[in-house]
Amino acid sequence: MNINWFPGHMKKTIEDIEKKSLLTDFYIEIIDARIPISSRNPLLKEALKNKPGLLILNKSDLAEDSQNKKWEKELSQNGNFAILYNSNRPNVNKIIDASFKLMEDKINSFKLKGVNLTTLRAIIVGIPNSGKSTFINGISGRKSAKTGNKPGITKTNQWIKINTKLHLLDTPGILWQKFEEKETALNLAYTGAIKDEILDTETLALRLVEKLNEINPDLIKNRYKIQTDDLTSIEILDAIALKRGAIIKKGMIDYSKVANIILDEFRKGIMGPVTIERL
Repeated sequence: MNINWFPGHMKKTIEDIEKKSLLTDFYIEIIDARIPISSRNPLLKEALKNKPGLLILNKSDLAEDSQNKKWEKELSQNGNFAILYNSNRPNVNKIIDASFKLMEDKINSFKLKGVNLTTLRAIIVGIPNSGKSTFINGISGRKSAKTGNKPGITKTNQWIKINTKLHLLDTPGILWQKFEEKETALNLAYTGAIKDEILDTETLALRLVEKLNEINPDLIKNRYKIQTDDLTSIEILDAIALKRGAIIKKGMIDYSKVANIILDEFRKGIMGPVTIERL
């Protein structure tokens, strides 16, 4: 299953992020806690150069607690600081405290020069559908950024003043042109970072069933009340379709309908918390 998606505006966006980052002290990157590696755009590493990063493991409520703690520790290295977060339950103080902790050395160096750095400026980045706009709206307390359950909502840069302590420069969500690893592309597709309109969702759902069955077979068994032992992935898909009435004429399986059911319920966390990329 080949997945390629790199709209022309994204190259320009990367270049713009590099320029605008010069106006900020650090960056905030919104990461999907279910796929902490796949949801980080490698092009941003060069664009943001040596700036420290506050890494927001967003949607942590949809991921497994034990894995969340491991990833939080793993990503808090090399000048970065990672925290667990759920944008649907905004916590302004947590973000401000984490920002000042990240920038503690710079703040102290300024104090030695007689300068009291009380306001921090950050450029905020993330891949499509990472929850970036929801994050911004939550901590700003207003609808300053458009939100949606599809990638590509934010189109332009905009400054958002959280309070006197923190100012954010929002940027559009961007992917990269070529996915070196097949699993990376699949992980992004599972979580909705790539538009379903350009995907073969039936094959994608089949691959997701394989992955979930590998991680924890009980996720599918408990959600759909089916027995998956000794079944192939396509047989599991058929069993789910029968349970959910995804049937067309003459008892044939409606694979498009059952695929949408599985992808939607995974993305919303209805199956239960699950981390795709594991430590």
